[in-house]
Amino acid sequence: MKPRIAIPLPTSTDAEYNRIAWPVYAAAIEKSEGHPVEIPLNLSPRQTIDLINTCHAVLLPGSPADVNPQKYGHDPVPECKPADAPRENVDELLIQDAHNLYKPIFAICFGTQSLNVWRGGTLVQHLAPMPVNHPAGRSVAVAHTAAIAPDSLLGTIIPGEEAPEQEGYLRLPVNSSHHQAIAIPGDGLRVSARCPQDGVIEAVEGGQSGGDTESSHFVLGVQWHPERSFEISAASRALFHRFIAEATAWTPRSIHTSVSK
Repeated sequence: MKPRIAIPLPTSTDAEYNRIAWPVYAAAIEKSEGHPVEIPLNLSPRQTIDLINTCHAVLLPGSPADVNPQKYGHDPVPECKPADAPRENVDELLIQDAHNLYKPIFAICFGTQSLNVWRGGTLVQHLAPMPVNHPAGRSVAVAHTAAIAPDSLLGTIIPGEEAPEQEGYLRLPVNSSHHQAIAIPGDGLRVSARCPQDGVIEAVEGGQSGGDTESSHFVLGVQWHPERSFEISAASRALFHRFIAEATAWTPRSIHTSVSK
């Protein structure tokens, strides 16, 4: 049986964005031998949880919204886009379930930022003009490179022929479509890639919160959009294939509760 991958709709406010974006994530999952499961943003919490319980892993997609900055202790700046409370609520249910049961998590762009804030991290609300074009958009196939630590989880997934080593890091060409980025990584998240020109965090990874980055729990977040480059990039395909392999191998962990006398 193919593993069921929970993918929330990207936004509660733009049906056309969902119509264009969600199928691209779903196609990458299907081509990697997974079964995409749409998680609506308008269900009751109980209905959402019941649907989540049928899934083996979580993919957190991008979104045109920005995470509510009050969740990481900041007031919004003028460039900060409106928050999408229904999307954030569903993300939180998905992330909590995945952490409780060690379900694999693959986060992309906004999804990575959402995961980071849930882990107690902070965001740069708006990237000032940089040497590279971070908000390049879907029409630009390669916006810049990401310098990936070879000893990271991400570094073990990316094929070397697409990301040659330079000055101790793997240099992977990536697309880019964001104006925010991780500032302080959340609890237990390790920075595994940065943009070499300006130091912007491009990927994080880690197991359970509490500093346990060595956990077997698969958690990976990238700031670029590998679903958009699935057909042209072996590295993008490798990311989805590894995610589906982790979902296929996933089994619920035992949950032990203590009873105090």
